Amino acid sequence: MEHLITPVSRSSQKLYAEVVINIPLQKVFHYSIPPHLCGTLVTGMRVRIPFGNKIIAGFCVGFTDTPFTDKTKDVLSIIDSSPLIDDVMLKITRWLSFHYYCGWGEAISAVVPPVVRSKKKERWNTFVRLKERTTSPVQDVLIQIKVRAPKQAKALEILLDHSAEINAKELIRISGCTMPGLRQLEKKGFVLIESRLQDTANTSRTIDQLQQHLTLTGDQQKAFDSICKKLLEPKPGVILLHGITGSGKTELYLQAITKMLEQARKAIYLVPEISLTPQTIQRLKARFCKVAVLHSSLLGTVHQSQWNDIREGKVDIVIGARSSIFAPLKNVGLIIIDEEHENTYKQENNPRYNARDIAILRATYENAMVIMGTATPSLESYQQAMNGNYEKIVLPRRIGERKLPPVDIVDMGEEVRKRRGFNIISQRLEYYMKQSLARNEQVILFLNRRGFAPYIHCKRCGFVLKCRRCDIPMTFHKKFNTVLCHYCHAETHPPESCPDCLASNINYRGFGTEKIEDEIRNKFPNYQIIRMDSDSMRVRDAHEKALNAFERGEFQILLGTQMIAKGLDFPNVTLVGVISADTILNLPDFRASERTFQLISQVAGRTGRGTKGGRVVVQSYNPRHYSITYAAAHDYEGFARKELEYRKQLGYPPFGNLTRIIIRGPQEANVKEKSAIIGDRLKEFAKINDNHLEILGPSPAPVTRINNLFRWHMLLKAQNLASIHKALQGNADVLKPSKSVQIMVDVDPYMML
Repeated sequence: MEHLITPVSRSSQKLYAEVVINIPLQKVFHYSIPPHLCGTLVTGMRVRIPFGNKIIAGFCVGFTDTPFTDKTKDVLSIIDSSPLIDDVMLKITRWLSFHYYCGWGEAISAVVPPVVRSKKKERWNTFVRLKERTTSPVQDVLIQIKVRAPKQAKALEILLDHSAEINAKELIRISGCTMPGLRQLEKKGFVLIESRLQDTANTSRTIDQLQQHLTLTGDQQKAFDSICKKLLEPKPGVILLHGITGSGKTELYLQAITKMLEQARKAIYLVPEISLTPQTIQRLKARFCKVAVLHSSLLGTVHQSQWNDIREGKVDIVIGARSSIFAPLKNVGLIIIDEEHENTYKQENNPRYNARDIAILRATYENAMVIMGTATPSLESYQQAMNGNYEKIVLPRRIGERKLPPVDIVDMGEEVRKRRGFNIISQRLEYYMKQSLARNEQVILFLNRRGFAPYIHCKRCGFVLKCRRCDIPMTFHKKFNTVLCHYCHAETHPPESCPDCLASNINYRGFGTEKIEDEIRNKFPNYQIIRMDSDSMRVRDAHEKALNAFERGEFQILLGTQMIAKGLDFPNVTLVGVISADTILNLPDFRASERTFQLISQVAGRTGRGTKGGRVVVQSYNPRHYSITYAAAHDYEGFARKELEYRKQLGYPPFGNLTRIIIRGPQEANVKEKSAIIGDRLKEFAKINDNHLEILGPSPAPVTRINNLFRWHMLLKAQNLASIHKALQGNADVLKPSKSVQIMVDVDPYMML
């Protein structure tokens, strides 16, 4: 790999530029360097090149004096005045390209944000807010507006939900209303529209503003001493910090960063969710001067400003979500991966990398330490620690010797029989909610399913309303009176009668966070509830505002999906309710039990963090499943032993490696035919070359159609990942996409649907 990156010394011999472009091909193209560009072009710069009959941009990744062909075309121009990526990042992207079976150009495009590549110059933003004292009139005319201008009505409803101003681009994106439509609302006197200069991000604070570190407990001090000792080693390696919820992992991160800054080195801090970023940013900026933030929710010029500050050496610490691992930070000495078990570290679009693996690779190249912290380690990381590849440090107790909350498991099947009917909230959960709220304490309710009703069903003929473009039921969203596909985002009005038999007894089945919100408002009308899911948190900065309001006590009940399940610290929360522990457990995925255990454990950790203690109520129709019982007992080791037994028998990670191939296209016959061809070729290859490689499938994917594309899939399973790579490289010709069929290769997949 290194020979592609090593700089080539200039000589009298003619050199050719090695260029990669953003296409799904693992191929380097050679271009002649015109005399006027010699001495100017260096690796990491973008160049304009002729490619076919087009002029496109590519990245220069090296130089050679022996081109693939005698007929090379010239580089037309150099786009950048300085390299956008350095040698370390070139090595990382080259590995990423090979390991995840994608184009090198695709990998580099994932490293350099689009806003940086486009050199965005925007400096003005337009904001929209409700006009003062118009709340009641707006609500009065909403029904009339919905008939004439439904998108304007949707924009107004969003503004009513968010008292603060909203960026016009963001409002247009989530409401579908155009700028002329917003201007019409302004003319009618409902909103105010204002344009002003966009602020750039501030990455520094003065030293006298900074807070001091907290005093470590005995367990924390012991862990910190181990971290400091490992920091002094020539190759620090990886630490798995296994600390129960509330044990003080964050304080260890912050003090480890201080130790690293004392050595004149820098740090990257990864969090799994944008919703976690605000709290972590506040903690970091309270302790350190030069902190930059990178995540997808940043406005364009702010994102560009932060990236440039990092690249120019103005920043010591970078915090952000998955893609922050590619931050152009020099002299990195420490990489922190908070909640390392989270599947959000896995990118689901090309290139399908896992930030956890990239972090370890980057640390290897930069001789840095990786600290992976969690209360529920991924079984892959746990096994690595058991094998001695990672150093494991345990924090077994909460700060202040606070006890983990007791967990009550409610058998919802028994609940239905006793109460002679279905109730979303069990009697036990309702009882404990009343107690907590009466004491002026707060409650968190968790359900990993959004919307009002997951599907619409006809009692008479059994019809289920499905998306016309996807093979899944559409979810009813009561607030906007729409049914929505959560895969392709298709939207329509709910039917008044059954489309098949015309019966009027349409039934809304199941429940999501929106329906629970209605239920809780009816049961507890005197308390304020706030809902956090991807429907209610669509506006920029909505996460931060919602969590700040809950922390201030403006809301007594927080209801949400997995974005509230981890990392949040609210001492006044004394009760957590898991509405349905079976949502993930019933998915056709070998990680379903692990994810169920992790989610219950993590959401249970949101309570009992203050002096008042706490309690957890878990509702389930499968209350004796080991993932639920071990989570209720706060027994990670017991769960890990049992789950690892199953994984070992089946050869699943961490005892084997998987790669998923998805074949999709608009014509099911073509997809099925191509799947059979690929499957036959791979099985024949395995039979001749590698008896340890197993090919499962091809077969229809669990979700057989998304956005009018039929989907088939197959799994490649082997103990050694090299066997899978060998099979992919040896059959690259049959894995090429065509106009009629798309092919996606997902190495180390986290989604099986």
